[in-house]
Amino acid sequence: MTGSATPNNDSIVKVEHHDQVTVLEMNSPPHNLVGPALMAGILDGAKLASDCGSRCILLKSGLRNFSAGADLTLFERPAKGQDSQARENGPTAAEFLMDMENIPIPVVTSIHGVCLGGGLEIALTTDYIIAARSARIGSVEATLGLHPIMGGVQRQVERVGLIRAKEMSMLARRYDPATLERWNLINLVVDDEQLEATAMSIAQELGNGPTIAHSATKSLARVAADEGISVADKKMIEIQKPIWRSADLKTGLASFMKRGPGLARFEGK
Repeated sequence: MTGSATPNNDSIVKVEHHDQVTVLEMNSPPHNLVGPALMAGILDGAKLASDCGSRCILLKSGLRNFSAGADLTLFERPAKGQDSQARENGPTAAEFLMDMENIPIPVVTSIHGVCLGGGLEIALTTDYIIAARSARIGSVEATLGLHPIMGGVQRQVERVGLIRAKEMSMLARRYDPATLERWNLINLVVDDEQLEATAMSIAQELGNGPTIAHSATKSLARVAADEGISVADKKMIEIQKPIWRSADLKTGLASFMKRGPGLARFEGK
């Protein structure tokens, strides 16, 4: 399917299918403020991607900014009722984080404009982050008397280490993408005019890859990050079992023997 849109194309998250890639485009004016509705829209789009057999997801914004952070009206509610309210309108933050990181196919995030607070926390649940050179990215919650409350602190520690994570969360600065690429928070920085094409190219490359092996990579990396390398070593054989049963492995081995490396055409099976 190339360029096909789902019937809910006018929703808060627009969904389009491009061959092996499903594009989730956030469109919640004015700035894609993060709340239960936006989180639910992203997860609904991810489910549509799975249902139609997509092999990669590209998350982007259709507005001027990727996301300016959380919907501050959520903080006006009594803390006691926030979880129940979130469940009525969409997932809680903890549920959203778990569901995003359990998506079995690769997820690429494309950032332009500002990506702040909760917007950055959404991006940090994904597998590959590419940003336009003019983008500005940061955890700015300290300016409100908060800190990142959707998993940003721990995911920054995971990517950039303890010292830089504390710097990002406590100083609440907006960083240029080149700095965050150097710190390993994001994967790639490109000129603004190259962002759309490059992000889609990377998503297509992942989508045309060995999908079952990619899923195992995500699972094993998550175990290593959460539970340590020794636990990952123990779980490795079980996690890898689907790879050995996959048609893509047979295709890859046969192609290598016949034509050399890098020429296999995988079907995601």
